[in-house]
Amino acid sequence: MVKGNSNKRTGYLTRMGALVALLLLFELTGIGYIKTAGLEFTIMQVPVIVGAIILGPSAGAILGGVFGLTSFWECLSGKSAFGAALLSINPFYTFIVAVIARILMGWLCGLIFKALNSVDRTRFFSFAAASLSGALLNTLFFMFFLMILFGNTQFIRGFQGSLGVIPFVLAFVGVQGLLEALICFGAGTVLSKALHHFIPMK
Repeated sequence: MVKGNSNKRTGYLTRMGALVALLLLFELTGIGYIKTAGLEFTIMQVPVIVGAIILGPSAGAILGGVFGLTSFWECLSGKSAFGAALLSINPFYTFIVAVIARILMGWLCGLIFKALNSVDRTRFFSFAAASLSGALLNTLFFMFFLMILFGNTQFIRGFQGSLGVIPFVLAFVGVQGLLEALICFGAGTVLSKALHHFIPMK
């Protein structure tokens, strides 16, 4: 029994280590944060989603934290012009937007999968819904904290212009949110479903 628990813990740590390494690789190579003219979007949610589904909500929260720290590093290093601008206004608030939002995303993604998988007779819907939720929750929490903490700053008001809050949010996350949702839905569903056949789940 002790040996079995030790093997499970070793397996858990190995898989967590692999997913953390993948997140760091995405950051170091630039694959995770894709920047084009006027648009920044990320695929860093994918390893977080896979971990949340395969390893559980707590793993999702940890991986979300790693994702968030890489996002905060993007701000510190100036790789993200938008993030660097937020950092210059308030570093602590920027940390909340970058890190806390991603921890919540990973944790809730795991909880959503856990709840749906217990009643999912198709053995597919729960993977797809949880994968899509990862992208949607990432956008939702990011925008929520951004507007709560920075909504009254001149920087964000400059982006809003005469649009108003709701049209600004929709315009700001429109293309970016759609791209991330499609990537996470496809990659997250396929990878987590495939790994489910090889990795025992609780």
